[in-house]
Amino acid sequence: MSAAKPSNGGILRTVQVLLAERSYPIQLGTDILTEVGPEVARCAPSGRAVVVTVPPVGRRYAPTVLRSLRGAGLRVHRLEVPDGDASKNLRQLKGLYDALLDCGADRGTAVVALGGGVVGDLAGYAAASFLRGLPFVQIPTTVLAMVDASIGGKVAVNLPQGKNLVGAFHQPEFVWIDIATLRSLPPRQRSAGFAEMVKVAAIWDLELFERLERDAEGLLELDPALLLPALERACAIKAEVVSRDERESDLRMLLNFGHTLGHAVEKLSRYRGVLHGEAVSMGMVAAARRSEALELSPRGTADRLAALLVRLKLPIELPDFPRKAYLEALRVDKKKRASHIRYVVLKGIGRAETLPLEPGEIAPRAARRSRRPRRA
Repeated sequence: MSAAKPSNGGILRTVQVLLAERSYPIQLGTDILTEVGPEVARCAPSGRAVVVTVPPVGRRYAPTVLRSLRGAGLRVHRLEVPDGDASKNLRQLKGLYDALLDCGADRGTAVVALGGGVVGDLAGYAAASFLRGLPFVQIPTTVLAMVDASIGGKVAVNLPQGKNLVGAFHQPEFVWIDIATLRSLPPRQRSAGFAEMVKVAAIWDLELFERLERDAEGLLELDPALLLPALERACAIKAEVVSRDERESDLRMLLNFGHTLGHAVEKLSRYRGVLHGEAVSMGMVAAARRSEALELSPRGTADRLAALLVRLKLPIELPDFPRKAYLEALRVDKKKRASHIRYVVLKGIGRAETLPLEPGEIAPRAARRSRRPRRA
């Protein structure tokens, strides 16, 4: 990790993702969108870039990014996709292919994802598959995308049967994080993003978890003095895990903590009404409770995790879908091997492992759940 000063005077911190010839930097700072153009130009040999965004993000930030790209001498096209996880589908993917063809994209055209995890996944998979691969840049504008979705090269779209079932590993050229973009996030979106920060702390770093416990309210207020170092540490954890296990053969599976039941909740909600981070929050608490029931983690671990999530205004109880529906959703989980799912359990705060469990051992049984996910 390192820090430098860009031309606008703000501090730019760097975290490296080390993947041999596919290594790349994660750059973090405040008010640095104006600086991104020359960096994109270096990875767009044909002098062309396509910015993929969603309407609310595009209205606020696309003009700044496009000016920076054009100022670096790039010919630029702007494409928009509908907001929300429901747009991560094959129909929208085909629309991106058609638009890339219409604007004359070639293998030297950089695809720039400007937005949250949905835009990154959708634009990233288009970049991975169009002409067998285009240069790809991530400019995340949500906490969730900054600490998780933009790092590591996992890009995908959903099928009706399940989440992220069609995808690829396609590493970005770099990730450009401007924390000033978080100021325009609605409070619920802010909270949802912090679920992924809690996740990496819970599986990997007790010290970061304690920092989140100490600073939860200040982080929700986006205090830069608290947020930038917390983001930097969370990004560094993700970078370390990806560097050691790029293709999710073993260690990287730990990053799926909370996602098994979280993805099931999203699918059963038809990708509407429940944000990804909210679903992960519910899934993490369920997994922590299961960890205690299996006597893998100390008593009180789940309560400690739940207390932090509640302070971050996240839901912690699974919605009351029928058990049979949960079982059906779990049977198409992409982490499934034969009849088992590699389920991530806690050994304590800051330590985790995977355990082969059958869907019936994961699906919720008890009533203690509400029809609607509960938030603080």
